[in-house]
Amino acid sequence: MIITYLGKEFFKIQQGDLVMAINPISKDSKITGSRFGSRIALSSANHPDFNGFEMVAHGETTPLEISGPGDYEVQGIFIKGIMTDTEIDGKKFINTIYSLSIEGISLCVLGPISNGTLSAEARGQIDSPDIVFIPVGGAGTISPAEAYKLATTLDAKVIIPMDFDDKSLKAFLKEGGQESVKPMDKLTIKAKELVGREGEIIVLQS
Repeated sequence: MIITYLGKEFFKIQQGDLVMAINPISKDSKITGSRFGSRIALSSANHPDFNGFEMVAHGETTPLEISGPGDYEVQGIFIKGIMTDTEIDGKKFINTIYSLSIEGISLCVLGPISNGTLSAEARGQIDSPDIVFIPVGGAGTISPAEAYKLATTLDAKVIIPMDFDDKSLKAFLKEGGQESVKPMDKLTIKAKELVGREGEIIVLQS
C-alpha cells in the first residue's frame, strides 16, 4: 500500500491497480487541490475542503462516490461510514468517519472531527485500526493534545496526522513523545510490516 498526503485531509491510497481518494479538495475550496483519477472516493463532510469528487475523475476513470454513513462494498473492499457531528468555520456539518480494510490493512479516517471523544456507539463500530488518520489542530478540529489522546484510545498501530501546521504538528509529536519524527514524501507499507508497531506516528508532507 502506498499512501500520499495532498494537504488538508486529502490522501491518495494505492494498492495494486486500485486508486482511492480520501477527502479530495474541491475546486471551490480556498485551498489548492491535486487532480488524478481514482476508482473510489470518500468524502467525510459536504464542504469544499472535503468533497472534490470532480478533482479525482480523470478521462474515463470516474470514482464511485461515497459521501455519508452506511455500509458499502466496492471491489471486495468493505467500507463502513459512521455518522458524527462536527463544526467547520462555525457551521454544523455531518462528519462521516470511515472504517475500511484493504489487503489486510485496516484504516480509520476520522475526518474533520471537532470533539475529542467519540460516542460509545461510534467507538463500538471502529475496530482497533492498523492506521488511523487524525486531524491535528486545523481550523475547527480538535487540539493536538485531544488528537493524540483520541488516537491512543483507538489502539492504532500507526497514527498519521492531517490538517496541521508547524505549530500544531510540533505539539502533537511532543504529546506522543516522538519529537524526532521526520516527514516522509509517502508511506509504502505491507500488512506484515505493521506487526509489533504500537502508536507510531508517521508524518507525511504534502
